[in-house]
Amino acid sequence: MSPENHARRTVEQLLAILDLDSTQARTTEDIFTGSSHPMPTGRIYGGQVLAQSLIAAERTLPENRPVHSMHGYFLRPGDASQGITIAVDRIHDGRSFSTRRSQAYQNGVPIFSMIASFQDEDPGVEHAASMPDGIPDPEDLAPDEDRVEGLPPGTARMLSERAADIRHIGHPLYLPSDDERAPRQGVWMRMRAALPDDPRLHRAALAYLSDMTIQESILRAHGVYWALPGLKVASLDHAMWWHRPARVDEWLLYLQESPNARGGRGLASGRIFTRAGDLVASVAQEIMIRVPGSPA
Repeated sequence: MSPENHARRTVEQLLAILDLDSTQARTTEDIFTGSSHPMPTGRIYGGQVLAQSLIAAERTLPENRPVHSMHGYFLRPGDASQGITIAVDRIHDGRSFSTRRSQAYQNGVPIFSMIASFQDEDPGVEHAASMPDGIPDPEDLAPDEDRVEGLPPGTARMLSERAADIRHIGHPLYLPSDDERAPRQGVWMRMRAALPDDPRLHRAALAYLSDMTIQESILRAHGVYWALPGLKVASLDHAMWWHRPARVDEWLLYLQESPNARGGRGLASGRIFTRAGDLVASVAQEIMIRVPGSPA
């Protein structure tokens, strides 16, 4: 298969997962169903359920009222071999703002719960943080899957099969490296092939990407890497704010840092910029982290 066809196939698989089915309506909820990405760990990738929950919520809103923020909790590990059911509660619809609660279920129990807010496009004051200078261009960096050797077969296959082209600034964190132990990192990211023009799809795909690599600013501070035997990491919650429109099939810079880790938990935050330097989103996530040799 040619590289172009392979890239298109990975993106088509993602689009299929984000194409939810509407099954029925109950008194206060809209019900949607979807499928899951196969994963080498058997657990659902958090960005998938984030994106699906947002897609479901936006299906209950007019197109001109986009999401501006979401706050979600990962309640249980999801099973990637099973489908997923998402219930959307229409909490509030006002003149400018709407609020929705999405809960994702497997086997009758919730695995993820999210509240999101949506707003009409309104004029107002505006400012934004600037993208730092001195960032290498993505073309000067090789894709992650071309920069690491000796990975477990499942992990190597996952990197080559994912829909996103991820390029770390610095050494990818899958294996040990000699990089400085610092609680920060940057990555370039984009989808491997073009997406349809639907802005709702690009917002959901940005949520999908936002869960990818953000935990690594915590790991880097301690010289920890993904293939470390005995390492246990799980996302606890995720918050995201959309500031400006962006296409996820064009290069985006994701700058991440960790202000704190303690008690088996680590906090990471991130800012996402377009290549032109526009700030399009801010992200925060707390994780559970268990490093071999630390208290259980």
